[in-house]
Amino acid sequence: MSAQPDAAFKILSRADWRAALAEGRYDGSAVDLADGYIHLSAADQLEATAAKHYAGQADLMLVEVDLTALGEALVWEPSRGGALFPHIYGPLPVAATRGARGLSVSADGRMILEETAGT
Repeated sequence: MSAQPDAAFKILSRADWRAALAEGRYDGSAVDLADGYIHLSAADQLEATAAKHYAGQADLMLVEVDLTALGEALVWEPSRGGALFPHIYGPLPVAATRGARGLSVSADGRMILEETAGT
């Protein structure tokens, strides 16, 4: 089995990202809070996640997360089709992010990234 990547991604609303920047941490979406962990996607899982959960939505942010900064809060667990997904048990510190870009997802699930970093 190959080594796990050192980065993953979180899609969240622009408003939630602004709040996270102000607070210094992101506590998760309603789904994350209900499940007990923050859902992330590795790069090769991102398009399917966007299509499944965010189709037709705009005013989103794609946040890159430095997985090496999360320590034991990060757990890789099976999800869709048995694929391992990165989950954070606890808040996501803004200090553990590498950047964020504006994102919208078309009705057919295609990701449209803004050219520059956003807030």
